[in-house]
Amino acid sequence: MDHSADQEHQEHHQLDGAMGRKNDTDQQEMGPWKQKQKQEADQLKHKKESEHSDNVEESIRYWQMEDNISPRIKDNRETLKMVLGLGETFDVVLREMTLGGRHIGYLFLNTFAKDVVMVEVIKRLTYLTPDDMSSDGLQAYFEYYIPHIQVEKSDKMSDVINKVLAGYSAFFMEGERFSIIIDSRNYPVRNPEEPSLERVVRGSRDGFTETMLTNVSLVRRRLRDPGLKFEAMQVGRRTRTDICLGYIDDIVDKVMVDNVREKIKNVNLDGIPLADKQLEEAIINKGWNPYPLVRYSERPDVVASHIMEGRLVIFVDTSPSVMILPTTFFDLCQHAEENRQTAFMGSYLRWVRFLGIFASMFLLPIWLLMVINPELKPAFLDFIGPQKQAHFPLIAQFIIVELGVDLMRMAAVHTPTPLAAAMGLIAAVLVGDIAVKSGLFVNEVVLYMAVAAIGMFATPSYELGLANRLIRLFLLIAVAIFHVPGFVVGTTLIILMLTLHRSYNSSYLWPLIPFNAKALGSILFRMPVLDAPNRPSFNKTRDNTRMPHADANTDSESDNGQGH
Repeated sequence: MDHSADQEHQEHHQLDGAMGRKNDTDQQEMGPWKQKQKQEADQLKHKKESEHSDNVEESIRYWQMEDNISPRIKDNRETLKMVLGLGETFDVVLREMTLGGRHIGYLFLNTFAKDVVMVEVIKRLTYLTPDDMSSDGLQAYFEYYIPHIQVEKSDKMSDVINKVLAGYSAFFMEGERFSIIIDSRNYPVRNPEEPSLERVVRGSRDGFTETMLTNVSLVRRRLRDPGLKFEAMQVGRRTRTDICLGYIDDIVDKVMVDNVREKIKNVNLDGIPLADKQLEEAIINKGWNPYPLVRYSERPDVVASHIMEGRLVIFVDTSPSVMILPTTFFDLCQHAEENRQTAFMGSYLRWVRFLGIFASMFLLPIWLLMVINPELKPAFLDFIGPQKQAHFPLIAQFIIVELGVDLMRMAAVHTPTPLAAAMGLIAAVLVGDIAVKSGLFVNEVVLYMAVAAIGMFATPSYELGLANRLIRLFLLIAVAIFHVPGFVVGTTLIILMLTLHRSYNSSYLWPLIPFNAKALGSILFRMPVLDAPNRPSFNKTRDNTRMPHADANTDSESDNGQGH
């Protein structure tokens, strides 16, 4: 063994020696100029691999010591190679040409470039001659010769690169220390379609898309108030996702706007590629509470209605939903369909929806409590309870069916549309019916679970429906273990949790806690428009009147709670 190891060591030594002699020979044949070029390339590669920059500004200073634009296009080209990946990534283009006798570089991303705008700009500049140009060539481009509306100047390379990554294009000119930035964006966009989660029988059929500019325009179309403000900012060191705050300046609570703006500016993340949900967790809901602290909507009319009530809305680019805050538990239980019908029918629909939400939370725990403690059943409910026993305990059946419903829900999302009907048939007929006939489940367990599932899907807010499902599971386990005390204590804990839950300093159970009789009446019944002259008081609005001729001294506590 030792002899073979020594022999192997000698062979490796001979091989290393041969490789070393070969490298020496290659270096001798390479010549001093090529050796120097290779050393510079190796040093550049090592420097590039050792770069650890958190943002574009730091990366530019790492490569050129300052953030200013160089008057030499060659230097700018080298910076773009190191920072933006020019020459490495196919979609970064620096088109160099001579226009008006001046050497320029036109930087853009071909994935976002709007060809019509860029071709018109270049076509106009090709007509220029050196006699047309003054000493400040790029300034002349900016003032006279670029036929476009949205044009700006910048002397910071970081600003240019950030704008180009957002879809703009930029001109560099030899001898000039600033760049001209042109808005030539052309984002991939789909047409506004009716949201699948907020369908209505009557009403508009347009919904938000993944492009923030389109979403803002859909709201602006419905609100032509000069006080409507849209503040733009960016979040994420790497993603630099566009964020927009929307509100009516003379209605909204300015303290809340300032707090939200400050929190968004202080978000210190690499990025939010999952858009609004990650932003919500960063600035609002930082804990493990399952209940949503904001309302999401994909309908422009709903968002416009909430803005007029004094709410603050947050648009996030690449997301087709908009965050509305503050919100309450009862606000999440309302739907736009109620306001598309008469007041009487809207109130009826609201009560049906409330009953469905109540059933999704408490129907199964109450049924299980009556089965475990038959003495609690009134005489007219003697028929409630399983007629025969199954192989599994009732609580085990509920847990299995709960998991089964969630599994079917996820399968429905991922099932191709042509196969969705077949999947539903398999789940309803084969799984459910055969499970009952084989004695694994009780008929009533499947029945009441189906009613609770319908109530969960009838909840307007998808996030609220999921949270109510967890509460139902918690109450089932509490009832199975502790019986009546478990139900009473569990319900009390839930109410206490919701009472302590706050959405930007607003009570989550308003107007029940704190109690407001008039506002609660407006929650329980869809009031006619002319009977709701004031905005909800929990919004802390600066102007609480909806109607110009409404008495300014009217008690602000006669809020609407109008559903959307």
